[in-house]
Amino acid sequence: MREAVKRRLEILLHTHDTPRRTAAAYALGVFWGFSAPLGLHTILGLASAFALRLNRVAALLGIYSNLPWIIVPYYMLATVAGAAILGVQLPADLMAEFRNLLEHFTVREAGRFWGRLAPLFWSYVVGTTLGALILALAAYGAALFFILAHRHRVERAKHSDTTTSVM
Repeated sequence: MREAVKRRLEILLHTHDTPRRTAAAYALGVFWGFSAPLGLHTILGLASAFALRLNRVAALLGIYSNLPWIIVPYYMLATVAGAAILGVQLPADLMAEFRNLLEHFTVREAGRFWGRLAPLFWSYVVGTTLGALILALAAYGAALFFILAHRHRVERAKHSDTTTSVM
């Protein structure tokens, strides 16, 4: 019974994937974690990992790399970058209006503010998609490097344990 559960967990999580597939799962998670559809990151990331039969734990780690204290600056910077790419003019008083909304939040003010952001929708989509793609590529390279280094270290430790136990 215990072995059957362990086998099912290994199948579900894909914990014995190759380093490249594990790094790809992490990068896929990073892509979804920093992409445009806020609130759907986990669902989209896990659905993609299942569809591609990638490591779900690595995908989740990538998704949750977008931490709460970096989410607002990232999305603002990505939207500004998207606006620059698309040639969209940002409202000059946008930051002052945002600060005012945070200080004196009302549903009416929020609705007005979101109405002002509507023209930036495509800037947001383009900027976050491009940012997510760049971060995913960097995450793939970093994850692959660390996974390979860890496996090499484990193999070296195994080899040194067998040589010391023989002596």
